[in-house]
Amino acid sequence: MSKTIFEHSSAGRKGVTLPSREIDTPLDKIIPAKYHRARAARLPEVSELDVMRHYIKLSHLNHFIEKGLYPLGSCTMKYNPKIHESLVRHTCFANLHPYQHESTLQGALELLYELQEDLAEISGMAKVTLQPVAGAQGEFTGIKIIDAYHKAKGNTHKTKIIIPDSAHGTNPATCSLVGYDVVELKSNADGRCDIARLRELVDENTAGFMLTNPNTLGLFETQIAEIAEIIHSVDALIYMDGANLNALLGIVQPGKIGFDIMHYNLHKTFSTPHGGGGPGAGPVGVVEKLVPYLPVPMVSKDDDGYHLDYSHEATSIGKVHTFYGNFAILVRAYIYIKMLGAEGLRRVSENAIINANYLMAILKDYYHIQHQEYCMHEFVADGTKQKKENGVSTLDIAKRLLDKGFHAPTVYFPLIIPEALMIEPTETESLESLDAFAQAMIEIAQESAENPELMHEAPISTPVRRVDDVRAVKELDPIFKIGE
Repeated sequence: MSKTIFEHSSAGRKGVTLPSREIDTPLDKIIPAKYHRARAARLPEVSELDVMRHYIKLSHLNHFIEKGLYPLGSCTMKYNPKIHESLVRHTCFANLHPYQHESTLQGALELLYELQEDLAEISGMAKVTLQPVAGAQGEFTGIKIIDAYHKAKGNTHKTKIIIPDSAHGTNPATCSLVGYDVVELKSNADGRCDIARLRELVDENTAGFMLTNPNTLGLFETQIAEIAEIIHSVDALIYMDGANLNALLGIVQPGKIGFDIMHYNLHKTFSTPHGGGGPGAGPVGVVEKLVPYLPVPMVSKDDDGYHLDYSHEATSIGKVHTFYGNFAILVRAYIYIKMLGAEGLRRVSENAIINANYLMAILKDYYHIQHQEYCMHEFVADGTKQKKENGVSTLDIAKRLLDKGFHAPTVYFPLIIPEALMIEPTETESLESLDAFAQAMIEIAQESAENPELMHEAPISTPVRRVDDVRAVKELDPIFKIGE
C-alpha cells in the first residue's frame, strides 16, 4: 500500500485553532523535567479538508452497510437507522453517570424497564436481564443460570448439555466454559434434529439442550414440542440461541413453545451497530422458575418509581457486567422497538423471510442447495458444483464477490454442508439490491466455468489482494509498515 495514502502533511497548514491557555505558568515549569521531550513531536500539518478527505477515502476502501449488501448468514447485518444515532447522543442520555442516585435516573430506568418488558413480550419469557454485552456473554449467562438452577436442586449429577450439529459455533465453547460436557446431536436428512437419536442421548445426566431456532440452515425446528417433552422429562432445560430471532418477530414466541431460556442479539435483530469488536448487547430472558437466578440488579417498578432491584441477590448468579450493560446500545434497541411497534416488528421478519426465499429461488439454478424447502431468514447454498466441475472453491467464489462490490457471505459454515455459502439478505434490502446481488452470483457461476483462473486470483480490484493464508499462519506479522 502506498505511503501517499497516509502522508498529507504540508508545512504551515492548520486544521484547528486551539484556544489560548488559561494558565500563565510555562508548561516546562508544570511538567517535571524527566517528562520533557528530547525533540519536538513530529505532528502532521494538514487542513480540515485534508483530514476529511483522508478518512473518507480510507472508509471507502472498506465495506459498510451504507455502501452495499452484507449477505452474512446468521449475522443479520441490517441497516442501522440514523435516528438512533442522533437520539442516543442527546445530552439527557450522554451526560448520565452510573453512580448517580437512582432518584436522578428515573427516565433512564424507565427506558430500561420498558425494554425488559418489551423483550419479554416479544419472546414470551417471564423476565429479562439487560446486563450481558454480547451474544456470547448472553450464552454464558444463560448456561450459568441453567447451572445455578440444577445446583439449587442438588442435581450435581447433571453434567452434560446436548447441542445439535446445526447450532452456532459458540454454543459448545460456552457450555465447556461453564463446566459442562458437550454431546453433539447429528441432524437428520431434513436438516433438523434427529428425534430418535435425541431420545437415545437424553438421560438423568442431561442438564440441558441448546438449540438455534431457526437453525443455521435457515430451517425452523418444527419438532420443538416433542423435543421439549423429551428434555423436560428428565428435569433438563431448553436453551434457545436467539441469534436468528430476526425470523420470528411477531410470529413465534419461544417461551410459549417450550424454551426455558434464551438470549437476544440486540446488535442483530434490533438494529444496533455491531462488528469490529463491539459494542453489542445480549440480554437473556427466562421462564418464571428461572427468574431467581437472573443477574442483579434488575430494574423494577412500584408506586414510588423505578428501582435497581437486588431482592433476589441470594440466589442470583451475580453480576455479569459492570453497571447496567451497554446503555447506549440498549437505548438504540428501545427506539427501534418503539418506532416499529408490534405490527412493524412482524413485518421485519416477514420481509426477511421473503427476501431469503426470493434469492434462494433464483440461485438454486446456479448453485447446489441441499435443502430447498422454504427457508426462514437465510439459506445455505454451496460451491460443490463449481468445485467438482471447475476446481473453483467456495473461497474463490467469496473472494470474487468482493470484486462485484458485495461483502462475502459466511463461508464454510455450517460445517455439515461442504463448501457452504450461508446467505442472509435481511429485510432492509430492496428488490433492486437483491437482484444486483443475484446477478453478481450468477456472473460468478459463469466465470467459474469459463475462466477458473480468474476465480483463483480474485479479488483483483480490492486495495488488498488475496492473502496467502498458509504463510500468514506461519509468519504472522500484524504490524503495518509504510510503503509495504
